[in-house]
Amino acid sequence: MHWQTSRFLIDLAKPNVMGIVNVTPDSFSDGGRFATRGGAMSHCENLLKDGADILDIGGESTRPGAPTVPVEEELSRVLPVVRHAVSLGVPVSVDTYKPAVMRAVLDLGADIINDIWALRWAGDASGLTGEQVVAAHPSCGVCLMHMHREPQIMQLATMQGDVLRQVTAFLLQSAKHLADLGVLRQRICLDPGIGFGKTVQQNFALLARQRELVALGYPLLAGWSRKSSLAAVTQTSLAAVASMDLQERLVPSVTAALLAVQNGASIVRVHDVKQTVQALKVLAATQAQSQYPGTAFGAP
Repeated sequence: MHWQTSRFLIDLAKPNVMGIVNVTPDSFSDGGRFATRGGAMSHCENLLKDGADILDIGGESTRPGAPTVPVEEELSRVLPVVRHAVSLGVPVSVDTYKPAVMRAVLDLGADIINDIWALRWAGDASGLTGEQVVAAHPSCGVCLMHMHREPQIMQLATMQGDVLRQVTAFLLQSAKHLADLGVLRQRICLDPGIGFGKTVQQNFALLARQRELVALGYPLLAGWSRKSSLAAVTQTSLAAVASMDLQERLVPSVTAALLAVQNGASIVRVHDVKQTVQALKVLAATQAQSQYPGTAFGAP
């Protein structure tokens, strides 16, 4: 399977690691450490050294309760970083739901639009929709994510009922609508939206039954990195969950990424690229021996 993007036909025969670049001062996961232009650019380069296959740049936090960011401010945050990232020779994704931002980053050469709203957001002053921007582009990739409600209120009233059935129906409908606009199937990737309006149990149900999503025939992106559901199942109290630092979330995050790949995910979106790449190499080595016993490795 391949994923068609603006400049690259991404080979998904092996899992791809998407490294997160948050150009935001209020990110829940990295505390704004890379919010400066220079810091974000350096972070892009460091993630590639750590083994990232794709860079995912975002200028607005989507943590629960996060405030929205005006278009002009988001553009000022992401455009310089995108301009630098596209010169690094790897696929560049931009995490945005605003059509004006989508158009601007695609004009700069970005390869993928990664949209938590699955192109449904309709608040752009220009009157553009995300669907129109993506459909008008000849080859950009797009990742359609399921989100229940919106970031400001999504965890106040989470989903009810069979989460897999609802997520499957939404993603299929979103992909079909985009295909009806002329977007080729190989440009589309799906994301079940771990943590976006779902309970802890629902998130893990999506992981346990992820093969059913893979069976839809689209590449699947899994975004478990540093999510609160991981803290919820590894800590002993709500207070411990709230105070769980990034280092404590590392092992659960890498474990979830590994399980997602074992269950068929083609792309894992992560903060801790180096550790995730190392874990996936161990998995690949094990799988190689199960398929081709006696395969030699480059080092003892």
